[in-house]
Amino acid sequence: MPGSVPSPSPTAVDDAAPSSVPVSGPAHLLRVSLLMAGSCLPILGAVLIAPVLPKMQDHFASVPGAKALVPLALTVPALALALLAPFAGVIVDRLGRKRLLIVATLLYAVFGTAPLWLDSLGAIIASRALVGVTEAAIMTCCTTLIGDYYSGHRRVKYLALQTMCASASATVFFVLGGAAGSAGWRVPFWVYAVSLVLAPLMATVLTNPAPRTATEDTSTTVRLQRTFPWRQLAGICALTFFGAMVFYTVPVEMSYLLDDLGVENSGVIGLATAIASAATVGGAVAFARLKRSPDPMLPAVLALCAVGFGVMFLAGNAPLLVVGAVVNCVGTGLLLPALLTSAMSRLAFEDRGRGTGLWMAAFFGGEFICPLVLLAGKSAVGSLAGAVGVLGLVAALVAAGLWASRRRAGTVDPRPLPEQLA
Repeated sequence: MPGSVPSPSPTAVDDAAPSSVPVSGPAHLLRVSLLMAGSCLPILGAVLIAPVLPKMQDHFASVPGAKALVPLALTVPALALALLAPFAGVIVDRLGRKRLLIVATLLYAVFGTAPLWLDSLGAIIASRALVGVTEAAIMTCCTTLIGDYYSGHRRVKYLALQTMCASASATVFFVLGGAAGSAGWRVPFWVYAVSLVLAPLMATVLTNPAPRTATEDTSTTVRLQRTFPWRQLAGICALTFFGAMVFYTVPVEMSYLLDDLGVENSGVIGLATAIASAATVGGAVAFARLKRSPDPMLPAVLALCAVGFGVMFLAGNAPLLVVGAVVNCVGTGLLLPALLTSAMSRLAFEDRGRGTGLWMAAFFGGEFICPLVLLAGKSAVGSLAGAVGVLGLVAALVAAGLWASRRRAGTVDPRPLPEQLA
């Protein structure tokens, strides 16, 4: 077609056949397992050392500014990941997925275990920032490879599985970090060495996906004039930035909300958090079973999250707070794979690394800013529960805006994904 060629529509990109890789058998299961394990490494970096922060605080008590610097050791990888994921995406498209994934996985072990030998708090924080650099590459590569290997409903299934594994691993790593931390604040850092086991397996099992063949494009002109879908991706990335704040509110703030209600027993707090985490996994499982395009679901999913926040805001006791958290987390379990699948469906093979990196930057940027936004909201309205209620109201308004936008555009389309529905 003469003139400028529009960015590929979600359906058009998703219709493209995936790379020819087996979708059953032991090799397939091992490949999926490695991609899921790699996707959990950034989660390990985010929560593993949380239980030992008080011990680190005591160890570095004599260091000026330690009260601010020690918590930074926990959060700086997420900040580095958010800032560097777009650059990792560009490198993925230029150097290849597999090569960068293997190198980053090896370096993850080097930087992750560095605090075992470092005595300077500043050096430890620097090593944690470098962990975030490797996490940006690992997460971008794993998610991009899922998009490369699979399409249609299989892609939806494995992106939802990625969310399930990440949510479940957060609880596991928190418990593991607490158990290992009983032997000393440095001990949990040994767990980062697990990537030394994953890297050789990735090198052996994962294959380099091939670009789409010429027969999959309608013409050579289309391929030559293809442009990166900035406009389409900008909207979904902006929504993802907000969605990340919705997603992380319960994991980050649940213990404080319970404390405000007079619950101080750590066992009860841990159980409540685990129940909410299980609800997130349940939402991701439900998403994997819904054989339809993700975009029409987003208004309803955000509305469900808003209802959960509303119940949490009104809760006057711990059981009702947990009920609200469960409702919200079912919604967030649906929300994350819906956003990621929507972004993937807008990306051709040649752009998938860069596009995935931008999506990761939006998501982890929202994760990093979530506690700051809620802290500001608490100062403004007088309570953390009130801040959660305000976030729920905003989520409801965003849901209404998306619904109205789709109604005006006449694009509400509940049809199934275009292929592989069996």
